[in-house]
Amino acid sequence: MKKLIKILLIVQIILPTVVSAQFKLMRFDEDYSTYKDSADTFYNSIKYIPLSEKNNNKYLSLGGEARAEFVEFNNEDWGRLGIGSNPFFIQRYTVHADLHLGSRVRVFGQLRSAWENGRKNGPRPIDEDHLNVQNLFIDIDAIKNEKEKLTVRAGRQELDYGSGRLISVREGPNLRLYFDGLKLMYKRGNFKSDAFMMMASEIGTGVFDNKPSKSVNLWGSYNTLALPKSGNLEFYYLGIHRKETRFEDGTGDETRHTLGGRFYRYGGGFIYNFEGAYQFGNFNKGTISAWTASADIGYLFENVKGKPTINLRNDYISGDKNKGDGKLGTFNPLYPKGGYFGFNPQIGPVNLIDIHPYATVDLNSKMTVQADVVFNWRYSTQDGVYRPSGSLNLTSMNSKKRYIGTAFLGSLNYKINKFFTFNTGIQYFKTGEFVDDIIENDKDGLFINSRIVFKF
Repeated sequence: MKKLIKILLIVQIILPTVVSAQFKLMRFDEDYSTYKDSADTFYNSIKYIPLSEKNNNKYLSLGGEARAEFVEFNNEDWGRLGIGSNPFFIQRYTVHADLHLGSRVRVFGQLRSAWENGRKNGPRPIDEDHLNVQNLFIDIDAIKNEKEKLTVRAGRQELDYGSGRLISVREGPNLRLYFDGLKLMYKRGNFKSDAFMMMASEIGTGVFDNKPSKSVNLWGSYNTLALPKSGNLEFYYLGIHRKETRFEDGTGDETRHTLGGRFYRYGGGFIYNFEGAYQFGNFNKGTISAWTASADIGYLFENVKGKPTINLRNDYISGDKNKGDGKLGTFNPLYPKGGYFGFNPQIGPVNLIDIHPYATVDLNSKMTVQADVVFNWRYSTQDGVYRPSGSLNLTSMNSKKRYIGTAFLGSLNYKINKFFTFNTGIQYFKTGEFVDDIIENDKDGLFINSRIVFKF
């Protein structure tokens, strides 16, 4: 840890002032073509490395990230595991190269290395992967003019759509998600449409030992229409196929289809985010019928010091109502971002009703604080509690109690400079009557984390 901090401090000192460091969640979405006229510093020179004296569209751009995080988990799973205090350290490193071979072809490659140290019960599946290819794809612009653009992307790639409710790159955990496959990206005016066929991988903790599934298990289309002055409209279809999926209703093969839509607006004044989805398909020898609906309404006081926001969110996410009736009512969040409700690591978006007020305020130009309270109920008393990944955590044990508990969260985000960010947070989870009913001598949970990130 001390060596890492020293390295980061040295890098901070030697990095000069740059034109602009607009780092994005998906690093391949960054555009450094404008750096061709300002590559007179070391940093700018690695963001734009010309490959041709005659063609400015032929260049190489390099970048990377180092992330270190300390986690303290008290009473994971509300004391059921009997571990108590469980502090550990996780770290992640990535390097990438973005090669542009003209105005229509580019190749993007990225390596990652992720490590965990000190966790009493060993690394979780989201913690450790010593060395792996995170992204390696080629983009070809089949159509490119002033009115429209069609790009074909083939290879290993990250996906992230909407609010991360169903398809997320999963930035919170130490390991980000990726897929292998083909994607078509079309854009015309205010309309964008992606269509894709993807394969997930089985993650190993060693060096280049991840195993692709060798069959398509995620496919679909995600579409966005920007409506001037009103917001943005998204509509999507997503399909998955999984083997040995476990719900309280049983374990078996699952083919599930999701139809959904989202309408949202961010910015100053009134802000909102509405989303709904319906799922159907087959599980074991039965059928699937599940749904979700979410409303997030708030207001940004852009002319008030600190630009405070206040929001109220409400989610309804179906669970299975009748075990063994041949119809599975449990919603599947597919590939959601970890800690969808704040950074809550204990409850996921399955069989859930929640009410979630939260507020943010800028302490200054670099620091933002947020406070949340999340009240959680089971949607169906015949179904259990699921983890943020969607996997089953606690079965219902025939309990008729609904209330799972209350999460109190506070977080601070500090943008140190263009390259460094620091955030820390604390969550206290007060168990409710359902957890009290099925776990003997259950305990309230406490989760604390602090993370520093360097990007270049």
